[in-house]
Amino acid sequence: MTDRLPPGSTIGILGGGQLGRMLSVAAARLGFRTHIFEPSANPPAADVAHAVTTAPYEDEAALRAFATSVDVITYEFENIPTSALDLLEALKPLHPNRRALAVSQDRLEEKGFLTGLGLAVAPYRPVGSREDLEAAIHGIGTPAILKTTRLGYDGKGQARLMEPDDAAEAFAAMGGQPAVLEGFVRFTHEVSVIAARGRDGSVAVYEPGENVHLSGILHTTTVPARLTASQRTDAVLLAGRILNALDYVGVMGVELFVTPEALLVNEIAPRVHNSGHWTQNGCAVDQFEQHIRAITGWPLGDGSRFADVEMENLIGHDVARVPALALEKHTAIHLYGKAEARPGRKMGHVNRILRPVTGA
Repeated sequence: MTDRLPPGSTIGILGGGQLGRMLSVAAARLGFRTHIFEPSANPPAADVAHAVTTAPYEDEAALRAFATSVDVITYEFENIPTSALDLLEALKPLHPNRRALAVSQDRLEEKGFLTGLGLAVAPYRPVGSREDLEAAIHGIGTPAILKTTRLGYDGKGQARLMEPDDAAEAFAAMGGQPAVLEGFVRFTHEVSVIAARGRDGSVAVYEPGENVHLSGILHTTTVPARLTASQRTDAVLLAGRILNALDYVGVMGVELFVTPEALLVNEIAPRVHNSGHWTQNGCAVDQFEQHIRAITGWPLGDGSRFADVEMENLIGHDVARVPALALEKHTAIHLYGKAEARPGRKMGHVNRILRPVTGA
């Protein structure tokens, strides 16, 4: 491709958390530099990036200077102000594109997009008032979960309704924000697919991983997931449909509920994803390098794995287990450089190689 970025080019990354950190490491392996734009001082990515701009997303002068210094722009989280994206997109290529962000930033937009592709999702109703909630409960029933349409992650912005009498408390928990009521899905387990699409339209998909959550936060992802051959194929194909429908460039995480009837799409994330960290030690080209390859116009790497892997998040004071984990065989430790361990804070993760894949 004539527009393939050469080594030595600079990749701008909006957000300086652990995903930005790991993207920067992957970029450096391919000879790229990274420039982080992050409002908070001393973010995890600052330890490994070539340059860091510390400024709010409302600082137009800082955004312009940032854009001038880079060759392409990507992001490590979705909730970036529209005004900042408008300014940056007019100056440099932005991958993934704005359509992918718009869909993922709003749960109602996301569900409408997915159902428009003919994909199955949990039953849902929009909720803007107490009357809407009562009507939604009447239509969907309980148990159900009420979620803000925007800015919710790791269990935040959510309230469970086990019975209709929980409506008042759940609605108050939304703080007046638009919400969506989702019916509970009778699923056996959750899996996620990490998929990538290049600037040339090529697609590479990693094998689905099986997720376990604790207190609304991902605890482990294990590969291979418990899926039939047809379910595994369906998961890969639906991820490809989503990427192509969005004219997507980069890596995406697609979370799925496994039910006896079908695979239901829980949500999509237009970025590298926590449930894809296993690829760092299970594949020759991990999700972070794959994302860098995609946005710079390089050929996508082979997504096949050479080992069965369990990824475990280190949340809060789990990080105190690192000395013991360092003694475990076939265990790779990935720490994020965060100084303070707090409840619910992702401090790092470990990848355990369970067994090699025969014939890999």
